[in-house]
Amino acid sequence: MAKPKLHWLEKLILRALIDSGRPMEYGEVADAISKDEGAVAKASLWLKEKDLVEVKEVSVKVAKLGTVGRDYLKNGLPERRLIHVLKKVGGRTSIDELEKERSLGGELAVAIMWAKKKGWITVEDSDSSKIVRIVDEVPDVTPEEELLEYLGKGDVRVDALSPKLLDACLELSGRPKVVELYEERRHIMIPTELVRSIPLEELEVERPVVTKLTPELLITGKWRNFELSPFDINAPTKPIFAAKRHPLVTLIKLIKDTFVELGFDEIKGPLVELAFWNFDALFQPQDHPAREMHDTFYLAYPGIGKLPERFVESVRKSHEFGGDTGSRGWRYKWSRQEASKLILRTHTTATTIRHLAYNNEPPIKVFSVDRIYRNEKVDWKHLAEFHQVEGIIMDKKATFRELMGLIKEFCNRIGLKEITFRPSYFPYTEPSAEVIVYMPEKHEWLELFGMGIFRPEVTVPLGVKHPVLAWGGGLERLAMALFKLDDIRTLYANDLNWIRGMPRVYVDLKSGRL
Repeated sequence: MAKPKLHWLEKLILRALIDSGRPMEYGEVADAISKDEGAVAKASLWLKEKDLVEVKEVSVKVAKLGTVGRDYLKNGLPERRLIHVLKKVGGRTSIDELEKERSLGGELAVAIMWAKKKGWITVEDSDSSKIVRIVDEVPDVTPEEELLEYLGKGDVRVDALSPKLLDACLELSGRPKVVELYEERRHIMIPTELVRSIPLEELEVERPVVTKLTPELLITGKWRNFELSPFDINAPTKPIFAAKRHPLVTLIKLIKDTFVELGFDEIKGPLVELAFWNFDALFQPQDHPAREMHDTFYLAYPGIGKLPERFVESVRKSHEFGGDTGSRGWRYKWSRQEASKLILRTHTTATTIRHLAYNNEPPIKVFSVDRIYRNEKVDWKHLAEFHQVEGIIMDKKATFRELMGLIKEFCNRIGLKEITFRPSYFPYTEPSAEVIVYMPEKHEWLELFGMGIFRPEVTVPLGVKHPVLAWGGGLERLAMALFKLDDIRTLYANDLNWIRGMPRVYVDLKSGRL
């Protein structure tokens, strides 16, 4: 087997492991070779890949100062402060007098308890009050005080403490918030048998190594005194997940940009809509099943909105007997109360028809990509909240053929090349058709959009006198096909693995596909 090629940092680490003769933590190795611990950790992965070291994760107990411990480090342990007070008054005094001492900070009882436990004092009864007296020589520094000084420099591994300081640690950790113990994960490197077969001279680094050429090194010529570190392009690295838009957001942006390139303006509408705009203005009868609670979300409060009186009468006539549209209408008694109900819009056509009602002079080219709501049972292909894509053109000589050509161009620009049309029925367009596109990756045809020309029963009551070409459909259905998803809920599951694994969405100019 060929000997593995070693980086200079790997050589330094292996030499440190061999010299120590024992497993070493990342931090110990870093100190031994005077390098950053992060660099050692990265190099350990290289060595592990080459089967030169084993890396194990171990749990160690670490001691640190708590909030009370930091106060004791600054002002002294309560029992030490008690001894200072007693020495000032000749070695004995009453508890009543000690309670007046501010230096004890309200910790007199704690101080007496620990001083008695250490045999420094006695507490004797007297006629008026108990007397506290020093009875033994008090050491200048106790192990507990040594530990406080030690921990004041930083957290310390418990197994690295001497027996004396370990006992002190156990005592102080029993006092609330003086010394706190916690578990910490550490990594250790263990050299393998393969390392023993490498001659020590091969682990020598003859000259200082630099990883970056600076202008100073080049100008002064000092680079000749260093060994230049080679870059291993195959070295394992930590994956970096660059920031990017959610795939669905990217698709929405692509579709909006396509509409704008085709000369359309974007329109917006409210999420809470009048049933008038969502249903009645689109010539949908008030007894239609789609208006039932099992298909539509109705607001509880406020439940009623204000109707646009300008259009109410003409819409009522179109429903009841056709009005001026040439239609017979639906032949029922139209209800203002039903039309006044507030709902969560079930399609963006409510936004479109509202816009047409107040902007009925041609030409008009507008689109909407926005959220809609349906009272659906959520499953692998249904959501209660999703997006709809919609576009309309109103012009004096707009034709169905023009609509077909526009749809083909739109689909082509978002990468869908193979398109066909299938006659269909929609409540508010006539003639109507479905847009069917071929998905090469899945080898199947997908129903993408519905399309048609608004019926006179829709346009005439609102004062629109020219043909209106319209098309639209669910965005998530397109996203499922493009992203090869079997479950529509994936789009909203906040699955970081899926989001990170998705490539950026773009159109391949050669193939014309996403």
